[in-house]
Amino acid sequence: MYITEEILKENPNVCAYTAPSLDARQDMVVVKVPRLGKEVAVKAIKEWGQPKSKITHLIFCTTSGVDMSGAHYQLTKLLGLHPYVKRYMMYQQRCFAGGTVLHLAKDLAENNQDARVLVVCSKVIAVTFCGPGDTHLDSLVGQALFGDGAAALIVGTDPVPEIEKSIFEMVWTAQTIAPNSEGAIDGHLREVGLTFRLLKDAFQPLNISDYNSIFWIAHPDGAAIIDQVDEYGNMSSACVLFILDEMRKKSAQEGIKTIGEGLEWGLWT
Repeated sequence: MYITEEILKENPNVCAYTAPSLDARQDMVVVKVPRLGKEVAVKAIKEWGQPKSKITHLIFCTTSGVDMSGAHYQLTKLLGLHPYVKRYMMYQQRCFAGGTVLHLAKDLAENNQDARVLVVCSKVIAVTFCGPGDTHLDSLVGQALFGDGAAALIVGTDPVPEIEKSIFEMVWTAQTIAPNSEGAIDGHLREVGLTFRLLKDAFQPLNISDYNSIFWIAHPDGAAIIDQVDEYGNMSSACVLFILDEMRKKSAQEGIKTIGEGLEWGLWT
């Protein structure tokens, strides 16, 4: 985790729930987010097996801070990418953005011949970290759940034989807005940083007040995947990409016939 005791001592307002601290938080994340993104991008490019000069598009996604010229610009410089690489910056897209970036990457790859899209998601919780508030104890939930993290991958079509070895194939993507879902989770950038609210009464419309009276389906793989999230925390948009990586590693270690835990098809919602 990027935040340390030393950083908190140097920036005491970050610890307080209502103290103005946006400048201090911005100074942290504007530098750290693209650097963290570089670490995972370098690994993804190495595994891909092609030179970085083959990258035609860059998609960068983060909920940590907002800046111009943007984290995508900083990452382009850090990686030494060609200045003509087409760049797309996605700020403040919440946790679902792990799917959004792949939706966009798929469209770009399918509609631009020989396109190779570098997708990077990077999260540093310095923008949301804070102490407890008497009026909003729900903020403690986020402090316990979220963690720093990043993920990167390359998306393209028609892989080069013997060089590019595809891991997953995206067949179809779509996006919609669930009815009456406004307010289920909100985030607002304030002087105190990025604040968020979670829906407290998720099952109230169903007249369910006792959460222990219903069963939960957390993830089809059960504890193996959940344990990984437990170790690293919810890394926002990077989290689902991180889980895909853990799934394919686990499948390889156990000698399962596909990287999808033995299954040919999968659904990501």
